[in-house]
Amino acid sequence: MKPIVLLLSATAIVFLIAGTANLAYAQGAASGSSSDGSKLIGAGLAFGLAAGGAGVGLGQVGAAGLAVISENPALQSKVFIFIGMVESIAIYGIVMMFIILGQ
Repeated sequence: MKPIVLLLSATAIVFLIAGTANLAYAQGAASGSSSDGSKLIGAGLAFGLAAGGAGVGLGQVGAAGLAVISENPALQSKVFIFIGMVESIAIYGIVMMFIILGQ
C-alpha cells in the first residue's frame, strides 16, 4: 500500500506545482479559468482521496466485522456502527467537494 500513497502524493505535488506555475504568468482574463481548473482539481482530489481511503478502510473493517459476526452474531449491530463510521469519510469528501466547487 505504500507505493500507492507515494504515487498519490507525487501526483498531488505535480498538480500543485503546475497550478502555481500557471497562476504566476496568468493575465487578467486567464486567471479566472485557471482558478476554475484549480477548483476542479481540488474537488476531484478531495472526493477521490476520501472515497479511496473509505474503500480501503471499509475493506479492513468489513473483513474484521464478518469475522466477529461469525463468532458472535449478537455483535452485528456494533459492526454495522463501525462500518457506518468508515463510510461517513466518503460522505465528508462529497461535502468538501461541494464546498470547494461552491466558492
